Amino acid sequence: MPSAGIVPRRAVQLAALLAMMIAFTAQLVGALLPVIPLFIAASVVNLGLDLVLQHKQPGLLAVLGRIRFDVTVRQLLRDMLILVGLLHIDGINPLEEQAPLTITLLLFYGTHFVCQAVAVLVRRTRSLPFVTRNIDASALRLCDAPPRILSRQTGRRLLRFSVPTTTGMMITAITTDAFWGGVGLAVSLALSAGGTLYLGTWLLPKKRVAGEKQALEWLDNWLAAYRPTVGMYFSGGSSSAYQANMWLSTLAALDGNPIIVLRERFMVQKIEATDVPIVCIPKVANLMRLEHSTLKVLLHPANSGKTSQILRIPSIKHAFTNHGESDKLSSCNPYAKAYDEVWVAGPAARDRYQLADIGIEDKDVIEVGRPQLAPIRPYAGPPAGRLTTVLYAPTWEGWDGNPGNTSVILAGENIVRELLADENVRLLYKPHPMTGSVDPRAGAANARIQAMITEANGRRSGARPGPEAAAELARRDEELAALTTTAFRKSADELERMRLQGTPEEGRAAAVVAAITAWEKAYWNSFPEWEHQIITAARPGIFSCFNQADVLISDVSSVVSDYLTSEKPYAVANTSGMSEDDFRANFPTVRAATILTPAADEVAGLLDAVRNPEKDTLAAERAELKEHLLGPSDPPSSVRFNQAALDLCAKADERRVRMESRLSGIPGQRSQEDVDASETAEHTGNDASDATAAV
Repeated sequence: MPSAGIVPRRAVQLAALLAMMIAFTAQLVGALLPVIPLFIAASVVNLGLDLVLQHKQPGLLAVLGRIRFDVTVRQLLRDMLILVGLLHIDGINPLEEQAPLTITLLLFYGTHFVCQAVAVLVRRTRSLPFVTRNIDASALRLCDAPPRILSRQTGRRLLRFSVPTTTGMMITAITTDAFWGGVGLAVSLALSAGGTLYLGTWLLPKKRVAGEKQALEWLDNWLAAYRPTVGMYFSGGSSSAYQANMWLSTLAALDGNPIIVLRERFMVQKIEATDVPIVCIPKVANLMRLEHSTLKVLLHPANSGKTSQILRIPSIKHAFTNHGESDKLSSCNPYAKAYDEVWVAGPAARDRYQLADIGIEDKDVIEVGRPQLAPIRPYAGPPAGRLTTVLYAPTWEGWDGNPGNTSVILAGENIVRELLADENVRLLYKPHPMTGSVDPRAGAANARIQAMITEANGRRSGARPGPEAAAELARRDEELAALTTTAFRKSADELERMRLQGTPEEGRAAAVVAAITAWEKAYWNSFPEWEHQIITAARPGIFSCFNQADVLISDVSSVVSDYLTSEKPYAVANTSGMSEDDFRANFPTVRAATILTPAADEVAGLLDAVRNPEKDTLAAERAELKEHLLGPSDPPSSVRFNQAALDLCAKADERRVRMESRLSGIPGQRSQEDVDASETAEHTGNDASDATAAV
């Protein structure tokens, strides 16, 4: 069943299409009869409606394109109807006055198609085989992109450049003087021809970037100079970027020279602020060039179809880190067999892989902890004030339709209702960003929960922070935006962004961390302590919410494992249909949790235990479970993770030595060192030849 917001939106879209069809019909009727007021009004409305829809509903117009009624056809039809209308208006001589207008109009369309061809050529010349960030790529002769309206917005360009033509023709229809139509056409022709010539300057050597061969040679040289050792490989959709972003600080802290390898061009801008060099290499053939680099280890926070392509490089060792650990079957994917090692937080995940019986050998499972959890503050006792802050962070419904994946559908409203019924509860509701993406019922329940929270806030009152709190948050917003975002022109393309996002300023990463901490403090201070919060944006992050909460309610997910590092009380909703004993037996992460049934009758007892520690019978079990899930606190997780990376690098070095020794005894085979030495000698010889020639 479609959600409530979809029906009105579709009604508006259908109304817009109907209005356009009516405008075309009215323009035709007004041209043939002729009815000059109707003809003029329909012509203007028709063009204006198309201009508005190009900006507001481009997807709707794309549907018209699929039935061969694209913007060029629509505008050509409008102009033809205008010429037909002028032909039927008394006082306009078809041969002496309308013929020149028709010829000029054809010239205008000719320049439009030439401009389109030039735009295609420009886009091709401005497409490198890779995209970079945090790397000085000025040697590739990067320059600013041409205006979007000339290079990429074909429809908007045609419609905007047609405005003078339509205006002049309408004045001609009123005055029967073809002069005004000629003026309008002349302006449109000048705009189209001038735009084409200006766009063509990007094909000249001064604005032409390096070709594919030169660019790939530059990439090889950069890799040789930077000498990366450990990297993170990531491929996925736009909504999955969080899986990579959670590892940025950990990657940056590793010994050696880290690098991020991406496969999708759009993902370059989805990666959050980091000083680590980023290289996006879409094509497999170009990706294989990493084999000749010093890269030894790649970390994989997620599986994807393109992961198998990078696994073909035998000189690189691969470790699967995952983007979170839970008791779900997805945490024990058989695809993990493809990696050299599987890095997990603690003994629980090691046991999980062995119980799953998917072919992962125990020797390949390495316990490294969860370095990202350092910002989570430990338990500091029961709530200090009147209010108990409860974080309800349900996960999403997943791909398999298992009712136990998320509590939102079966239990979410009951949980929230019980919490809102307690006047001493402050609720923080942070649903998974993909909630409702598979099952519409989850999206509908999520919307109802948010409505319940908004209504509950309307029944509460109390003192609010002064205007200085909002001003502080705005100031922190600006400070954080200045550090984490680059101001791009609307016309900026990949190459312009590459130029602007070159080598980052020294110390920027530390400044970003400090700015985020200050922003989060300002964010929480900007709300009254009694107000429930609905948090659907990426910031504040889940760890910041952990630090605000006295207790967590969630589902079987990595959120529970991460929260346990605080050793605070938590509850897990059981919507699987299992008994409580079976639920605890099948999902070890809930062993120290209060289990909530779909009716959520246990919420009152949970809150009582949080407020009165003497009634909290699970405290000791939480401490034990924390070590079982996340490993020991000493040595720290960051140390163990770094050592695991160094150890895997050493294994990569050992394999390289073995292969070089083996290949040295095979006629016709050369080791990689021999190849590198040969290339170096060749380059040196070329440089010497060039120098001799110059002399």
